Order: sequence, then C-alpha cells, then structure tokens
Amino acid sequence: MGKSITKLVIVILIIALGASVFLFGMNFNIAGWHVSYPSALDEDYGIRQGLDLVGGSSILYEADTDSATDAEMESVVNVLRKRLSALGYTEATVSRQGDKKVRVEIPAIQDPQEAVKTLGQTAKLTFRDADGNVVLEGTDVKNAAARYGQTEEMGPNQHYVELTLNDSGVQKFTEATQKAATLKTENKNYIAIMLDETVISQPLVDNAINTANCIISGGFTDSSETSELATLINSGNLPFSIKDVELRSIGPTLGEHSLETSLVAAGIGILLIMLFMLLVYRLPGLLADISLVAYIGIVAFLMSWLRINLSLPGIAGIILSVGMAVDANVIIFARMKEELAVGRTLKAAVSAGFDRAFIAILDANITTLIAAVVLYYFGTGPIQGFAITLGIGTVVSMFTAIVVTKFLLRQMVNMKITNTWLYGISKRKEA
Repeated sequence: MGKSITKLVIVILIIALGASVFLFGMNFNIAGWHVSYPSALDEDYGIRQGLDLVGGSSILYEADTDSATDAEMESVVNVLRKRLSALGYTEATVSRQGDKKVRVEIPAIQDPQEAVKTLGQTAKLTFRDADGNVVLEGTDVKNAAARYGQTEEMGPNQHYVELTLNDSGVQKFTEATQKAATLKTENKNYIAIMLDETVISQPLVDNAINTANCIISGGFTDSSETSELATLINSGNLPFSIKDVELRSIGPTLGEHSLETSLVAAGIGILLIMLFMLLVYRLPGLLADISLVAYIGIVAFLMSWLRINLSLPGIAGIILSVGMAVDANVIIFARMKEELAVGRTLKAAVSAGFDRAFIAILDANITTLIAAVVLYYFGTGPIQGFAITLGIGTVVSMFTAIVVTKFLLRQMVNMKITNTWLYGISKRKEA
C-alpha cells in the first residue's frame, strides 16, 4: 500500500508540474545552470497563432507576363500553398485575384518584407544525383504529363509521368543517368527530383537515358498521383516569374482579444466537465480530472514543439478532443459500475471495465482520426488547422484515458480503497 501511495503522489506531482511548465513556461537557475522553457503562449517560441487571432502580412503577387493562362496561375497558387504548408503556415491563405494576380496572407509575420523573404517568389525545381549534385534544372524540362498505358520500357498498362527535355537537358541527363546506372550495386542509382529542398520523387535509373522523352514509373496507384507529380514539375518550371506589387500588414480578423476570450471559455468548459466527473463518478472522476490535466499539458507541449498554427477553428478541434477524452473515461467508468453492481471485486471490475470499453474507445478514436486525415488532405487554411488539432487531441486523449487513468486506478486498488460508494455505486458494498 505504501508503494502505491508513493507512486500515486509522484505521478500526480509530475502531471501537475509538467502541465504547469508546458502552459506557463519555466525560467530559473539551479547550481549555476540556467533552465528555461518557453510558455505555450509565448509569442516567439510557443504556439503559433493564426491569421484570425494575431493578423500578419498580405502580399499581392503579379505574373510578369501578359500571356499567363488559368492553368499556369493555378500552378502558382498550388506551389505557394505547398511552400507555406511546408514552412508550417497551414493557416495561411492563397487566392487568385483577377487574371494574373495572387494574394498571399501569412499569419504572425507583421513585417511584409520579412514575409516576402520567408516565402520567396518561385519554387526552384532541380534534379540531383545521390551525392546531392544538381544535374538538371527546371529550365531544362519542357513539359511533364501524366500518362496511362504501356511503353517499350514498361510491362502491363500502368500510370506514369512522361518528361520532355530540351536539347541541353538531354545532354545533361544522359551524363547523369549514365553515371547513376553504374551505382546500382551501391543503391545510389537514382535521380531525386526536388522542389526547393523537398524531394517530390526519387526514380531509380537502370540504364543511361539519351532521348528527349523519358518516363517516371512504378509506385503510382492512380492518375491523381501522376497528375500531382506532373503539376509540381511543371509548377517548378513556371514560364514566367512573379513579382510582389503590394505589401501590407493586416490586423486580426476576429478582434485583438479573441484568443483570450476563447481560452477563458475553454477553461470554464473544462472546469465544468471536471466538476461533473467528480460529482457523478466520485473517486474515478477525480482520477479522470487528473488525466485531463495531463492531456492539456501534453497537447500544449506538442502544439509548441511542432510550432502548429492555432486559429479559432483549431481551438474548436482541441475542445472537441477534450470531449472525446472525457467520453472515453465515461465509457470505462460505466463498465466498472456495472461490474461492481453485480458483485465483482474492485480489481476485477477495473480490469473488466477497461477490457470491455477498449474496443468502443478504439473504434471511436479511429473514426475521428480518419475524419481528421480527410479534412487535412482535402482542406486548406483553417480547415487544416482544425484537422491537425483534432488529430493530435484525439491521439493524446486516448493515451491519457487508456494509460494514465488506468495506472491511477490500479494504484487506488492496490491502496485497498474498496468502498464502492467512492466508485459511483450508491449502495455501500465492500468488495
């Protein structure tokens, strides 16, 4: 019993300290060592705030040509959006304005000149060998097209991307593929296709290629994958440059105090949930409240560490996952009460409660994660922010319900606290 009390106290202290550090930060000296950890709300190193909360910068780009087509302008939008997502600005917005202009709004960067520097102007497409040497540039590629069928190089019908190179590109590519083909035994026989510093494809090279047309095949399951790769290659080789024609700072669209009021509302809601769990489920409810504190601390840590942009839709995703965390505990405790009501011992009731509730909890969380993945994959801006926070919150809520709450309950069992009234059974019954 003594060991169980010690474990319980240590775990509760760790949860309380961890949540405090993640939420409010830490800064002190220990024996000459300076220990510092930023608060989750720290403007520079904490959770990034979205455009609707803190404002940011607006940049209006214009195509440096009079013959830009709709397809080419859509390519510009896609490249800028992918670049912003890669930089972590999932809450940024990219939209067409007129026939040859694109507006980009980036949260948290108040200096428009800094925003231009962060975003750059056009993504640079390069082909690199296994040593990182640039062997081909975007200007050497005339066109990339998604195809389906059978060629001399391939067997059965399949999806592939066909590249068309210019004369200088053919010469460079011949030399590069000839060298790569000789490195097959070292597993270096590939040419990486990179957009800026991101690898978008890494096809293997079996033989030297000395023609203007070459094929990227293998691993494509449908036309959407080949179309996306062809679009990225063509986008990296834009036939025109874009220039910034308007730079300005923008204010928060939902008011200066939106985050503060949202957090206050979230705090009130969480306190009411904790009170409900305590009144209805008593001792298990108290342990669930402790787990909920752990949940809040872990989510705050992950949001800060991953530098995720947080908007009001993102806050909604977190609050929704809080409900799921509590819901998991409700299912577990309801199963426990059923077992205790039919005369099971407390230890058996705890084990049965978790075992019988696990599948239901797992199914609910998996379906929520599927929804989050779909929203992130097909959505943009605030929708992606909602999907990210919902996904993180769902995973963490399942961890705290299955691991943290279960550990705390087992310590209670080991401490011989067996009065069933404390576990939500109105009739007092010793197990």
